Amino acid sequence: MRTLLSVATGPPTILLTTALVVVLCFWLLVAAGFTSAGSFDEDANLRAWGMGGVPVAVAVSTLTAVAWFLSVGGVLLLAMCAPPCPATGLLRMLLPVAILPVAWRLTCLFVRALHRLFPDEPDPSDRGEAHGHVDHAA
Repeated sequence: MRTLLSVATGPPTILLTTALVVVLCFWLLVAAGFTSAGSFDEDANLRAWGMGGVPVAVAVSTLTAVAWFLSVGGVLLLAMCAPPCPATGLLRMLLPVAILPVAWRLTCLFVRALHRLFPDEPDPSDRGEAHGHVDHAA
């Protein structure tokens, strides 16, 4: 438990831990009724990132959680399996950054699966119809 706490609060994973705390606080505010899960939908469009079809808060929360779990898990594995040396320290610093593209890809897969739970959100494949752009040339 002490190693997990050390990894989660150590550099550079502390950045993802902080983001995860912010996400958890947001969802506590949603649960308490002070805001809604769709409160960021007007501000951002994640379709270009492959995460359309669910509220932005859900996509960003999923990305944050996946990145945190992969980062903490990778650094824990590194701490338990690799001997302490400068190369291990460098790998520990680079691992959370290297995990981000993997977390993004996994989040895209999760979001596609979650899309059917959010029927009010436009389908990511509906490019033009979702914003009222209809091709009248046909």
